[in-house]
Amino acid sequence: MAAESPPLILFDGDCNLCNRSVQFVLQRDRRACFRLASLQSAVGRAAIAAVAPGQVVPDSIVLVHRGRLRTKSAAALAIARGLPFPWPLVSVFWLVPYPLRDLVYDWIARNRYRWFGKRQQCWVPTPELRARFLDADERRG
Repeated sequence: MAAESPPLILFDGDCNLCNRSVQFVLQRDRRACFRLASLQSAVGRAAIAAVAPGQVVPDSIVLVHRGRLRTKSAAALAIARGLPFPWPLVSVFWLVPYPLRDLVYDWIARNRYRWFGKRQQCWVPTPELRARFLDADERRG
């Protein structure tokens, strides 16, 4: 039996909020449970195509895990649940109906470039962190 793939966080590589969110996860994910790639990368596109062919996904944070694709607030909550205490406590928001959660998520996503800006330069992870980015080699050039 093949080992289960670790959860894969796909993020908008151009968005400062998304990049800060990735850094937030990296700082707290001490067991290195999550892998990462940008949505714009070939790795990101292939991961989405493998679990949800033809599905249009938001251009912010997406989680691919156990053959499922989670988007918007469901992705954010699932990621929080995978982090060490106290972050799993955020799971209480699963009780909020997803249309309401996604309404707030969409409002933030619509305004994220205006509020947080776009990346002018790529953040360069340490060699240790670089191994967690599945598209690390793709970023060169």
